[in-house]
Amino acid sequence: MTSDKRSGGGGVPPATPDWWVYHGDGRILRGDLDDVLMGPPPWRTFDGGPLQPRPPEDEAEITRRIGPRHGPSDARRPVNTDEADMVNAALYLRRPLLVTGRPGTGKSSLAYRVARELGLARVLRWPITSRSGVNSGIYQYDGIARAQDAATYRAEADAQPDRNPPERTGGKTRIGDYVRLGPLGTALLPYRLPRILLIDELDKSDMDLPNDLLNAIEEGEYEIPELVRAAAREPEVTVLTDDPGGSAVVRNGRVRCRAFPLIVITSNGEREFPPAFLRRCLRLELAAPDIEELAAMVATRFGVRDGARLDDIVRIFVAHSARQGGLPTDQLLNSVYLATSDRFARDDHWDRLVTALWRSLDATGPG
Repeated sequence: MTSDKRSGGGGVPPATPDWWVYHGDGRILRGDLDDVLMGPPPWRTFDGGPLQPRPPEDEAEITRRIGPRHGPSDARRPVNTDEADMVNAALYLRRPLLVTGRPGTGKSSLAYRVARELGLARVLRWPITSRSGVNSGIYQYDGIARAQDAATYRAEADAQPDRNPPERTGGKTRIGDYVRLGPLGTALLPYRLPRILLIDELDKSDMDLPNDLLNAIEEGEYEIPELVRAAAREPEVTVLTDDPGGSAVVRNGRVRCRAFPLIVITSNGEREFPPAFLRRCLRLELAAPDIEELAAMVATRFGVRDGARLDDIVRIFVAHSARQGGLPTDQLLNSVYLATSDRFARDDHWDRLVTALWRSLDATGPG
């Protein structure tokens, strides 16, 4: 469906559905998500453990991505009802959300808006390239580093036979020091509240990755073969995670989630995905932001100083974008940043710079 249902701004916003926990307008959830989100469907219930500590937050990254937090008296972002419907459905049904749209329509920033509104932890981001494989998203095992460290320990022990091996390892390497969970692997750890995982630009992947993701997405679990083989000797292993300085306990080489993560998968619509993959996702198509949404975005980023001038830039940008066949919103933010820097006046130099900044991403398009 195309997201063209928007409300808010200067008028009186309509009543929002009672079942929404995410509204998309910047309001912060009161209380704890676990208290207002009903239980999962029986076929999407997971019972992983041991329960992990609350992961870190990263308000600085959220601010960098979507701007500072709203104050109680600030104008809210217009509500996109299609967006809110599908985000809430993904939360209730514990299903991934596939978000498509042109570059610059706000697909990636959706994950950060949800994290802020619902008071969830740091967003885990997995940027996809043509070389991305499912294992790079789940975990990596550095066997070469482990072998090199083991050789070093043996050499040190042979050179100084009268001294005890390093106390930290007992003269041996610990396998958990060489296992690092990727963004997907970290998101599927058993947390009390769902993590948010952004799988960015899946259409850049090779043909196999969407199908390779199916088992982890459907079952909410995975195994680390290196830890499975070592389970008889080390049934509990502490491994590194994708969070800065983070670690987690893995039992018997198997990870199973408790609260299924909100997985936001973005695509620029440059390829089709397999039916088996699409069947397991909810889908949202984001249209280009309208003038009201762009004005709210600018107000969030830069405040309301020199409001008339900013409104004028937004109107000009919208008209220019229509002529160009669509422009990414970061081009608007770049020009507003310069316009509010007191270094540029509205003269021929400014007009020439704006013309250079606002260029279509379509090489075949006008301009």
